[in-house]
Amino acid sequence: MKRVLVSLAALILAALFTATAHAGIKIAVAGPMTGPDAAFGDQFKTGAELAVVDINAAGGLLGQQLELKVYDDACDPKQAMTVANRLVGDGAVLAVGHFCSHTSIPASKVYEEEGIIQISPGSTNPKLTDEGGPNVFRVCGRDDQQGSVAGAYLAENFGDKNIAILHDHSTYGKGLAQETTKALNGGGKKEAFHDTFSKDGTDFSALVSKLRHNKIDVVYVGGYYDGAARLARQMRDQGVDAILVGGDTLVTKEFAAIAGKAGEGTLMTFSPDPRKNPAAAEIVERLRAKGVEPEGYVLYAYAAVQAWKQAVEKAGSVDPAKVMQALHSSQFDTVIGTFEFDENGDPNLRPYAFYRWQDGSYAQID
Repeated sequence: MKRVLVSLAALILAALFTATAHAGIKIAVAGPMTGPDAAFGDQFKTGAELAVVDINAAGGLLGQQLELKVYDDACDPKQAMTVANRLVGDGAVLAVGHFCSHTSIPASKVYEEEGIIQISPGSTNPKLTDEGGPNVFRVCGRDDQQGSVAGAYLAENFGDKNIAILHDHSTYGKGLAQETTKALNGGGKKEAFHDTFSKDGTDFSALVSKLRHNKIDVVYVGGYYDGAARLARQMRDQGVDAILVGGDTLVTKEFAAIAGKAGEGTLMTFSPDPRKNPAAAEIVERLRAKGVEPEGYVLYAYAAVQAWKQAVEKAGSVDPAKVMQALHSSQFDTVIGTFEFDENGDPNLRPYAFYRWQDGSYAQID
């Protein structure tokens, strides 16, 4: 009987060890999977899912497989708070997200309180990391960097033109317009006028009339791709041929689909194209073979998971405190380049370059 009990105990211990060895580490990707900004949620999902597939295929992390769950915040602050609390309740140790700054910022407070690592692939408002806790990071640039590049470019290249600065009332759009204006003025150029429009608006007739009345040559838009695309169409329909200039949210094929021919020649700022990074070549080739173009934030979401994985390996644990320390003290080799996080959680990558939409696709021009 004693030998039977010993054997039974050994079997139980072996079963427990096997279960532990194969237990999954839960991580999450959060963003607008539905709604007008769903194109960016899809980019996040594509990048994060592929990163998890690759990590698991290589043996997992700390002897365990990663389990990825996708959460939809629809770029809505209230829904983002619900998502953040659900994510915590589901046991995730990493939140890859969110996209819209006005969702990332409130969600970050939940993650800070609960000790969850947050790495955003696309939220650019400075407040996210300036006011966020030690658990908050991003792998993209900031609006003060983006606005600085945009404003300097406008002052240098359109110094003799009439420039209008617009924004769509969003946290992202307003902040980007302010930073661009600051840099434009610092470059010795004064804008012709400022105005705003509704992100979800469909009739821009009054605004287009103002542009025509003020003989505007260049329209800078701080805002999301859908509103900018509709504005571009109505500008062209009403005979305004001003050059449209925007920010990083225009890096999606949906902008070209909505704007049509009116989007041709549109300029925008975005981080140096990660698709051209040698470290991303194999990933880019695999995605294109599946008919998926790794545009926008696909590779940034992949890199967010990569950086966290490398930090976990250095820490030897998924314990948030240990991983935070590793994230703040390590260098990461990723598909978007090699970088370190500063004390705020921002990467020291070259932040922004200019792009032009032409023939239905965008390409870096500097």
